Amino acid sequence: MDIKAALEEINEAAAKQPEGVVYAPIAMEGALAAGALAQVAPYLKQQNYASVVIVADDNTWEAAGERLAELLRAAAVPFGVCRLKPNGQGDVIADERTIVQAMLETPKEAQAMLAVGSGTIHDVVRFVCSQTNRVFVSVPTAASVDGFTSVGAPIIVDGFKQTVPAIAPTAIFADLDVLSAAPQRMTAAGFGDMLGKFTSLADWRFSAEMAGEPFCPLAFELTERALLACIGAVDEIASGTPRGVETLMEALLLSGWSMLLVGHSRPASGGEHHLSHHWEMAYLKEGRRQLLHGAKVGVACALLAKLYRDRLGEAYPSIFGGLPEGEQLQAWLRRAGGPAVPEEIGLTRELLDESLREAHLLRDRYTGLKHLVLRGGA
Repeated sequence: MDIKAALEEINEAAAKQPEGVVYAPIAMEGALAAGALAQVAPYLKQQNYASVVIVADDNTWEAAGERLAELLRAAAVPFGVCRLKPNGQGDVIADERTIVQAMLETPKEAQAMLAVGSGTIHDVVRFVCSQTNRVFVSVPTAASVDGFTSVGAPIIVDGFKQTVPAIAPTAIFADLDVLSAAPQRMTAAGFGDMLGKFTSLADWRFSAEMAGEPFCPLAFELTERALLACIGAVDEIASGTPRGVETLMEALLLSGWSMLLVGHSRPASGGEHHLSHHWEMAYLKEGRRQLLHGAKVGVACALLAKLYRDRLGEAYPSIFGGLPEGEQLQAWLRRAGGPAVPEEIGLTRELLDESLREAHLLRDRYTGLKHLVLRGGA
């Protein structure tokens, strides 16, 4: 993918949107290509940064951080390293402790922070950069989530997950060699995150109709295009071929850009994300190991699509009637190598029922899930 050309096309289309549709032009550099890691040092030198810091964890340091450090050293780019520490359960999470570590271990002279990792590390870095007025550069190590290029940072404060405004990266360098070497469960999580767009897009149309929430046809179309590309390449994504991983990463970038375009996560996050966040907070409270974000979203989407079809498809056929069958969504998830049903991610019936009743409270957004709860149908 030619990132510059892709964004020029999006910005040109955005400028032609109907009057009243609010959007923001996207400015971002970088590359999605084999060997993209080698382009980071030249970019940093071109920007004339006096110093930068690599933020990684033990796994992502091995996947790309160490190699990136070698490239920066060879190019004489001054840098520091922050290796984020896991919690007692062995997970690196975007909470107060991790955020403070990133702040304390970033030298004062560092002008940019390089997020080397997947969703959690990016959330920590985008938040810290927004609070300390530093430049944020994205270096994904797996095609696992669509939040690389978005502006919101889902962080956990006192055990409660909330999405706060932060900043998008000024550049993203997605190396297909690195992404293709990631564990298949990470790629499957990215596919699950994209599959969640079936319900998030339906929820967005529903909220626009029922609650008058702002709607942008272009952002909707970009996300839908990305989703359908993934469905068309499910076998290649499942096999982890370079082309499959590239298709998935392109889709994740498009989904992230659609959020950036409108300044919120509405195109890519609906009731399925609310369920996922509820489960995540419950697992943290219980001291259980965390699940990959996209794995939870995929399971939530299959569950919610069935609920929407059964309970809302007749009343709102143009919005919910065309959703895929829950069994089809589960089959796609399994094909990609990810979990497909609540039992496969350790959800109890009690937690599942609780989330269907309460997850809509996490965000002040109107969704099919909120509609069902308010009318006693979830």
